[in-house]
Amino acid sequence: MLSFGRRWLLRICFLLGGIWLAGILLFSFLPVPFSAVMAERQIAAWIEGRFSWVAHSDWVASDKISPWVSLAVIAAEDQKFPEHWGFDVAAIESVLNNQDKRLRGASTISQQTAKNLFLWDGRSWLRKGLEAGLTLALEGVWSKKRILTVYLNIAEFGDGIFGVEAAAQRYFHKPASALTISEAALLAAVLPNPLRFRVDAPSGYVRQRQQWIMRQMRQLGGTGYIQQYRL
Repeated sequence: MLSFGRRWLLRICFLLGGIWLAGILLFSFLPVPFSAVMAERQIAAWIEGRFSWVAHSDWVASDKISPWVSLAVIAAEDQKFPEHWGFDVAAIESVLNNQDKRLRGASTISQQTAKNLFLWDGRSWLRKGLEAGLTLALEGVWSKKRILTVYLNIAEFGDGIFGVEAAAQRYFHKPASALTISEAALLAAVLPNPLRFRVDAPSGYVRQRQQWIMRQMRQLGGTGYIQQYRL
C-alpha cells in the first residue's frame, strides 16, 4: 500500500495534470486571462511590498496583431516554427554538443508558450521535463496559429508589460495591429531578457539585434511567409 505522503503526492499530480489539461482545452478557443509567469511576477511584487505594481496584459485576437510581429518573433526565436512538432532537434543537439547550460537557446515558440502559460520561471531539468510534456499536448490540440497567438499575448516585453498589445500601447502609443516592421523587430529583440533589455531605451546590442531580425524577416519572405503558413 502507498504511504499517506505518496497518496497525497499522487493526488496533487493528478490535480495539476487535470488543471493543465483543462487549460489546454479551454484556451484553445478562449482568451488567456493570465499566465503562470504573470502570476509569479505579481506574487513576487506583493512579497516585496510593491502593491502598486501590476502585471499588465491586453488580449487581442490574431487578426488584431500586425503580421510583422508574428514574422519578427519567428525570425528571432524559432525559424522552424511552422514545420516542427514542438521541438527543434538540431538546436537541442547543438546546445548539448556545446555543453551549453543556457537551455533557452534550444527552446521553440511552442515550448516557451507552454512554460510561460503553465509553469514557473527557471532552468531546472524538472521544469524542462514538464515543459516537454505540455509542449506535446499543445502541439496535439492547438494549431500553429493558436500557439503563436497565445505566445504573443503572454510574452513579457518589459517590467509588468505582458503581451504585444500592452507593449504596443506602452512603447509606441498605437495598437498592435499598426506596428511597423522596425517596431516589431525591436519588440522581438528584447525577448531573450525583457527585464534587462529595454524597448524604450535600447542598447547598442538591442539595436544590432533589431537590424539582424529585420534582415531575417526579409530573407524569410516578408509577410508573405505568414500568409503562406496561415499564421
